[in-house]
Amino acid sequence: MKRTVAITIDADAAAAAERLARARGVSVSALIEGLLREAASRPAASFASRWRGAFRPAERAGDARYETLARKYLA
Repeated sequence: MKRTVAITIDADAAAAAERLARARGVSVSALIEGLLREAASRPAASFASRWRGAFRPAERAGDARYETLARKYLA
């Protein structure tokens, strides 16, 4: 069963959607429905996998506060 949903997008995005739909030979509604189905079918990446390797350890050499806390909590 189909259901009507109203969305608001800027004019440039609407024009791009119309061009893409025309190129694919489908309606804008069918284009958006297909894109939503595709996006919903992909497994969501975990937070950890999205950010893995994105952070580098801070340089701590000469940081007296860090050294004091490290001695207190890491020793």
